[in-house]
Amino acid sequence: MKTCIIGLGLIGGSMAIALKEKNLTTEIIGVDDNKDHQRQALELGLVDRMASLEEGLESADLIILAVPVGVACKLLPAILLKIDRQIVFDVGSTKEAICKLASGLASRSRFVATHPMWGTEFSGPAAAVTGAFVNKAVVITEKDSSDADALQIVELIYQSFGMHIVYMDAKSHDVHAAYVSHISHITSFALANTVLEKEKEDNAIFELASGGFESTVRLAKSNPAMWVPIFMQNKENVLDVLNEHISQLRKFKACLEKENSEYLTELIGNANTIGRILK
Repeated sequence: MKTCIIGLGLIGGSMAIALKEKNLTTEIIGVDDNKDHQRQALELGLVDRMASLEEGLESADLIILAVPVGVACKLLPAILLKIDRQIVFDVGSTKEAICKLASGLASRSRFVATHPMWGTEFSGPAAAVTGAFVNKAVVITEKDSSDADALQIVELIYQSFGMHIVYMDAKSHDVHAAYVSHISHITSFALANTVLEKEKEDNAIFELASGGFESTVRLAKSNPAMWVPIFMQNKENVLDVLNEHISQLRKFKACLEKENSEYLTELIGNANTIGRILK
């Protein structure tokens, strides 16, 4: 099976590593508009060769769309119009927009909408890592809209990576993703901007920032080219979770203003219960 990976960043590059490691492909063809990414992907051995989008689609049996969600929505219609037997799956962090777009298009049934729940703050081919997807979840949405053979092959690939599969409709996925992923990034971006605004001395941040602060703002190093389209596509759900988050922040603020240590203890104690889930 020949594979075309469109987008050779963190996810696309890590998938290339996993596909080769598990012997799931005979050739990986890379497609990327970024010349530096093309060069790095070849130097790192992530792909066997680079090609144009047209050539990649014609040559491959499996097509992985691993570009930012805004770009994926632009490319998918053209891809589905040009393929016949091939299987296409995306890896985007929003699902409702791309599933709506795919609905009714030619070869829709050859498309499987997925979201592997893994990532780091780094980007580009050099960010790709071995074992990225082991013991992580992958969400497959609208599975009944995909051909049985296409779904089966995509499931096999993810299971071979060591992932467990969660099935969900696209709308529900975007709601849950807003709460467990998207809000974490917004909070990290906002906290980083708060510190940069108030702490004017770079040396003080560098010297005093502890492990807790570093882990909290780690996501603030994430690429805006990826995250701005995610926030915009999932705007309504992100706004909903932001309103709840602001409400929770106001509770902490009120406790401090009123010196209400009892309620502050209750708020922190309630937050501690997340430990039962995230062990």
